Amino acid sequence: MKRIQRSDLDRLRRKIQGVKGGRMEPGNTASGNNGTTTTDSLPYFQQEKPNHYHAEQVLDGEVMENQWGRYFLSEHFYPGDHRHGNFDVSTLATLPGELLRGISRDEIPPHDPSRWVFLDTETTGLAGGAGTCAFLVGVGTIEDGGFRVRLFFMRDFDEEAAMLAALGEFLQWRDVLVTYNGKSYDVPLLETRYRLARKPFPFERMHHLDLLHGARQLWKLRMESCKLTHLEYEVLGFLREGDLPGEMIPYYYFEYLRTRQAFRLAPLFHHNVMDIVTLACLTGVVLPAFASPADADLHHGEDMLGLARWLQRGKENDDATELYRRAIDSGLPDESMFRALWEKALIEKKRSRRDQMLAICRDLADVRNDYRVAALEELAKHYEHHEKDLDQALSYTAQALSLDPSPELHHRRNRIERKLAKHTSHQTQTLIQAAST
Repeated sequence: MKRIQRSDLDRLRRKIQGVKGGRMEPGNTASGNNGTTTTDSLPYFQQEKPNHYHAEQVLDGEVMENQWGRYFLSEHFYPGDHRHGNFDVSTLATLPGELLRGISRDEIPPHDPSRWVFLDTETTGLAGGAGTCAFLVGVGTIEDGGFRVRLFFMRDFDEEAAMLAALGEFLQWRDVLVTYNGKSYDVPLLETRYRLARKPFPFERMHHLDLLHGARQLWKLRMESCKLTHLEYEVLGFLREGDLPGEMIPYYYFEYLRTRQAFRLAPLFHHNVMDIVTLACLTGVVLPAFASPADADLHHGEDMLGLARWLQRGKENDDATELYRRAIDSGLPDESMFRALWEKALIEKKRSRRDQMLAICRDLADVRNDYRVAALEELAKHYEHHEKDLDQALSYTAQALSLDPSPELHHRRNRIERKLAKHTSHQTQTLIQAAST
């Protein structure tokens, strides 16, 4: 076997460096045109490599300065003809401000989309707390001709005050904040950082829409997960390739602080930009569904069922009934079908439409399902209190007891039996009195 020479290793290293993505560091110098040997033409172990690659050298953006110091700002613009999966970015500018009323139940008044801001943070830890910083805050805005994402980044902890001040100044021109789980995580964390920096908290005056709650209401019955990246694929049809896992983000930032190799931040910046674009596009899907449920462009029965339940909780029973009907007619898995039938029966009962309620309860009582006992009990109540047919009421109660021997059902059966005995005794006495006269 031929012994490997150092020249062989040098040649192999040069080939690897020539492959796109084969080396971690950006090239130092280009090969000279005058025939002289440049740095890149030397063997890898002899090359002089800079100790640091600063953000402004390798990332799109620029260093900004205000009275509090410096920070880094990066911008990304998506023109109106850009498609994020199956969603046209141009659609965002056409969203009516009235859409905010539906999903917020009139808590958020109408605002033009140009006054909305979509926010997402990247932090030094996922648990939160006073020791956790938001080192990168991305904000997206709807503009004429497209959608713009701005990334406010602190290159080190001493730039936090300047970054927060710049973010606060930018937000003073926006009225509606849109986040994904922002009410539980992003906004409380940022509030802590603003308080510690003794700066005005810019979100206090803004209306806040946390899209996570609406997304869960629509899709949790059908989706195994309502994580943003999962909905990005399932709803928008966008597959994010080579994405940085969220749990790795703090490690990437700390590695950058340790090595000052800013090119390590590129996948982190990309992750944040994609999160904000996806958040904006999902907003364009979710808001119209809640604003006009009867006309919602929904194609899955579980999605209709989720929206119907939201309407039912808001006592919008007419629209809820229609969506329950659409969900049932669309074809549902058995578990969801039985649930939809039962919840529709409860609405019919509240609307005093007993014939429709009884018809559904009889259907549920005839087959094995999770609502069979409740349906039998509802039928027993009806025949006991409305029809005054104690025999029928006792029959339905006995069927329910055979499936669920609960104390409540035992109590109901005993009460009906006492009523029957009393009624029979009364009838007997009436017959005796009639015979004696």
